[in-house]
Formats: sequence, structure tokens, C-alpha cells
Amino acid sequence: MRNEFRIADIKLAPEGHRRMEWAWEYMPVLKLIAEKEAASKPLDGVTVGACLHLEAKTACLLKVLRGLGATVAAAGSNPLSTQDPICAALVEEGVHVFSRRGMSADEYGDNLREMLGWDPQVIIDDGGDVVAMVVGERRDLVKNIMGGCEETTTGIKRLRAMAAEGVLPFPMLAVNDAQSKNLFDNRYGTGQSVWDAMLRTTNLMVAGKSVVIAGYGWCGKGASKRAAGLGARVIVVEVDPHRALEALMDGFEVMNMNDAAKLGDVFISVTGDTKVIRREHFEVMKDGVLLANAGHFDVEVYVPDLREMAVKTYSPRANVDTYVMPDGRRLHLLGEGRLVNLAAGDGHPVEIMDLSFAMQLLSALYISQNKLSPGLYNVPYELDRRIAELKLETLGITIEKLTPEQEAYMASWRE
Repeated sequence: MRNEFRIADIKLAPEGHRRMEWAWEYMPVLKLIAEKEAASKPLDGVTVGACLHLEAKTACLLKVLRGLGATVAAAGSNPLSTQDPICAALVEEGVHVFSRRGMSADEYGDNLREMLGWDPQVIIDDGGDVVAMVVGERRDLVKNIMGGCEETTTGIKRLRAMAAEGVLPFPMLAVNDAQSKNLFDNRYGTGQSVWDAMLRTTNLMVAGKSVVIAGYGWCGKGASKRAAGLGARVIVVEVDPHRALEALMDGFEVMNMNDAAKLGDVFISVTGDTKVIRREHFEVMKDGVLLANAGHFDVEVYVPDLREMAVKTYSPRANVDTYVMPDGRRLHLLGEGRLVNLAAGDGHPVEIMDLSFAMQLLSALYISQNKLSPGLYNVPYELDRRIAELKLETLGITIEKLTPEQEAYMASWRE
């Protein structure tokens, strides 16, 4: 027998509703799509299974899915990003929620299983854990799954690996790679939300400090730009020569982590890889450094090494764990090494997630309405373009259009 929900406390719902109302006020694109699709109820009879960061902006997406006719079951994609008032409010909105802040690893897995117990036809994933669980232990669900979408760099990496091994059993749209998501969410969303979380967690100044950014993809670009804007000296660590050159030409210092570890006051990893900042780096860091991760999983700042090396640990502030080294140096880890902008903050700005969740919504609709073979697909260009057009529409901005003559000229090889 499947459960209706499993959350911390239903009595927290009023606070959750207030937060959701605030977010909804600043999500005009999602609102516009919901209004345009509401009459047809395109998801009537469809069960959507979502594994997402359960906070106010996500709640708006889940409410829209419900409004378009879907049965929605949701699990939290990160133990520290789940907001219990939001979970309670979503249950009152008819969403089957399975999550609580601070859940253990075992609880996390059980909550995914509870969500999958609703036998979803469409998957909305964040990090690839739902698809991995279906492939690893719930193959019986595959026959009913039409497909889904994935919104993170880490999740896309995992899906590509599954596709390469021939084990991805249904179609998935790579929302993360869509321009409406990648250009804005990863750059401007991560850039602002990481520093928002860092500042509110530590109450420390950025100006004058040396900030080491590991990874210069779109997320790293955003975090670096915001650090520079706050007055920091920015050092970029990269493995890709083109990105390293790009960082250099953007005005930042570039070096390897062994050298950067000796210089940094603040370290932020945004690579999607494991053991990016590890024992040999901790050994040479200055006293009082701040360590943070903005990649999806808590493997980039390698916490097991910190635990082995430390002679003492304590928590001087909420979301800060201090590891004291044998020589007395203190290394401060933020948000337990998890996604710092959600573990220690509210995640991306509302207006940014309006774009990303609108992309998730259109992708879910596309999957439910089109039969595709198993595999990883780019989001269709017309959907990606539609998001940007709708955003401009909500801002009252009109852009130029090509004339028929100009379109013919661009399509021709003749002068």
C-alpha cells in the first residue's frame, strides 16, 4: 500500500503558503504558460514523479503541474535543501510529498522509493537519482514511463554515461543544456545564490580576499564574476585548456589547485567531479579559510579527508562546521559540503527559476505528448526559444524580426 505523504510537520503549512505566494508573484513566465494551458488540462491522467529541491520556487512548478491535471508525487533531491513548511503546504495542495530537512541517506533513498511507488509516467529529475534508481532496482516501472527531463549538469553527466552503456531505458530531455536554462540559471542564478548563501552564513567581507573557484563552466563563470564584483581577487582552477584561457582573458588568475590552496581565503567548487579539494590541499591552506561546494553532490570538497585530519570539530554558526587541524589551523566548511546555495540559502533568485521551471514544464508536456525512443535528447529549439520569447513578453520588450528578404539572404550561399 502506497503512502499519501511523509513529511516533518503538516502544521508548518501556513508559513509554506506565504513563501509560495511570494515566489509566485515573481514567476510571470511559469504563470503565463499555466494560463495558456489551463483550459485543455494537458496532463490529465498523467502521474508526474519529481525529485527536486523542495523550496518555494519548486513548489510553484509542482502546483502548476497539479493545475494542468497531473497527479504529482515529489521527493527532495537534497537533505539540506528541503524546506519543511513548503512540504507541508504542498501536501495541502494535493501533492504527495516525501521529504524532510536533515533526512538521513537511508531516508533519502526510502523517500525516492515512496515517490516511485506512485508509478509515474513522466520523471522530472535533479541529479539523476530517480533514473538511477529505476535502472538499478525498479526496472518494473520502465514499461509505464514515457520519459522525463533533467535540469542539472551532474544529472546530464550521469544520463550520458547511462546512454553510452545502453542502459538508459526511456527518453530524457537535457533541460540543463537548453539555452534558457544554461545561460541564465547556471551563470546568473548560481553566481548570485552562492554568494548570497556565503554572505548570510558567515557575515564576513569578500572584498580584499582571495577567492578560488574550481571549475569555469557557466556556474564557475557566474561565481567568479560575482566574486570580482564584490572586490575579491579571483583565482580559477581548471582542467580544460580552453576554459582556462577564457578565465585568463576574463581577467582572472589561473593555476592548479596545489598552488591555489596556499593562497585562497575562500574556496568554491563547481565542477561536478569528485575529490576536487582534498587532503593535500587541506594540508597547506591558511588558517580560517572558508570551504564551499556548489556542485550537485557533496563529493567535491572531500569531507572524509577533513574528518580524518581534524583533531577537533565544532559548529560556530548555523551551517558552518569547523575542522581544527593538528597544527591549530581552522578550516570552515559551509553547508556540510553540500550544494551551498540551497543547503545554506534559498537557492537561485525567483526570476531565474521562473525560466528554468518553465523549461521543465514545457519539457514535461513535450514528453507526455510525443513518443520518443530511449536516449538523451536536447530540448527542441522551438521550446527553448519560446521560453525566452515569453520572458521578453512579460517584460514588455519587443525585439527585431528578420524581413523575408533577410531570411532569404541568410539561407543562400550566393551574395
